[in-house]
Amino acid sequence: MKNYYLAIDIGASSGRHIVGWLEDGKLKTEEVYRFANGTESKGGHLIWDSERLFKEVVEGLKTAHIKGYTPKYIGIDTWAVDYALLDKDDKLIGGVYAYRDSRTERSSQAVHRIISFNELYQKTGIQFQPFNTIYQLYADKLSGKLEKAESMLMLPDYLGFLLTGVKKQEYTNATSTGLVNAETHNWDWDIIELLGLNRKLFGEIAQPKTVVGKLKKDIADAAGYSATVILPATHDTASAVLAAPVDEESPYISSGTWSLLGIEQARAHTDEESRKANYSNEGSINGRFRYQKNIMGLWMIQSVKRELGGSVTFASLAEMAKCKESKIIIDVNDNRFLSPKNMTEEIKKAVMSNIGTASIMRVIYDSLAKSYAEAIEELERNTGKTYKTLNIIGGGSRDTLLNELTAKATGKKIITGPVEATAIGNLIMQMSGAGEIKDLAEARRIIKKSFDIKEVK
Repeated sequence: MKNYYLAIDIGASSGRHIVGWLEDGKLKTEEVYRFANGTESKGGHLIWDSERLFKEVVEGLKTAHIKGYTPKYIGIDTWAVDYALLDKDDKLIGGVYAYRDSRTERSSQAVHRIISFNELYQKTGIQFQPFNTIYQLYADKLSGKLEKAESMLMLPDYLGFLLTGVKKQEYTNATSTGLVNAETHNWDWDIIELLGLNRKLFGEIAQPKTVVGKLKKDIADAAGYSATVILPATHDTASAVLAAPVDEESPYISSGTWSLLGIEQARAHTDEESRKANYSNEGSINGRFRYQKNIMGLWMIQSVKRELGGSVTFASLAEMAKCKESKIIIDVNDNRFLSPKNMTEEIKKAVMSNIGTASIMRVIYDSLAKSYAEAIEELERNTGKTYKTLNIIGGGSRDTLLNELTAKATGKKIITGPVEATAIGNLIMQMSGAGEIKDLAEARRIIKKSFDIKEVK
């Protein structure tokens, strides 16, 4: 009898429920539910509608059953850094702020007056991003939001709590907070005490494959079945990298709203060169790290598409870029592109020209490829190694033009796929926790046999 597993993979623009099972030595998957996601403006701030997200999670559980699947295990992953604060009655305090909200502009400076970023990096190895959880929590302290908080759960852990009534703080997502020590793999209590954050917010850190608990009765009744929630790597990039069919120490780009370029390493790199290059050391399984750099990614393309509206497709935008030559390069990691009122107009301001849509798209494509090339050069310099291959995984791996420009800019052999890397990584961690897959090496062999992996010619 087959064991069915359900990966709930929620990104900044959409969420999906994907059922997976092993059959004849291959991993089979079927998407059973998909829903839109996005930030909302409330009281002058950007927030996530966490109540609606949870309703979509439950609706997807029901839909899996309606479509003939009864998952035995369920795992949830989302993006990192955002979290829920709960009071003494386990009720949500306020809303779940979105990382693109501007409230951390003041708090990040306040944090660095207490403890310098250099010292933070030496302790945690986490790159500076203005939206890191450490700065969000300090903004909550300054606003008084923390006063009634009894616990803090990263967003996927919060959704898991709503399903089971059990609180877990998963390791890969916890490291993204900038509050986990890179040596001890536990909360850095010195940082927490320096910032005056309440220790009770930070519980025992749980590793991927840890069982969270059974669905609560009302959830099981609504879904039509009982199942066990188990922790995957709840940070979506961590899950995606686990699904990358890479050889040992082969670099990757997890390509989506953000592009994460990096490599798996046995230890954290907290040296000065890594700090200057703004490389991060985020947790993976078995005490390893993803030594990687955040690059703005497909967010810029997604934003232009949204602004154009109508029937414009990603394929048509890529075709526009392909037919347009440009030598203009912009810094895609400039904070001006993080959450502009209008991406199209912001790019025009950056290039100081009233260029058309085709030229804008070509600027984005060329600039992304250039940023990848620069990041690979930094990676090779900081690790003292030269890499021949670069694996591109995730939804962005379908973008033929970006893959070709990346190959040209980096001079590397580009391998693409799998597309649904995050959900696949989620599934293999569940299967590993259930004992159906022995280890990551076996999982990656299965993935190579199961999915379309291509080389860019």
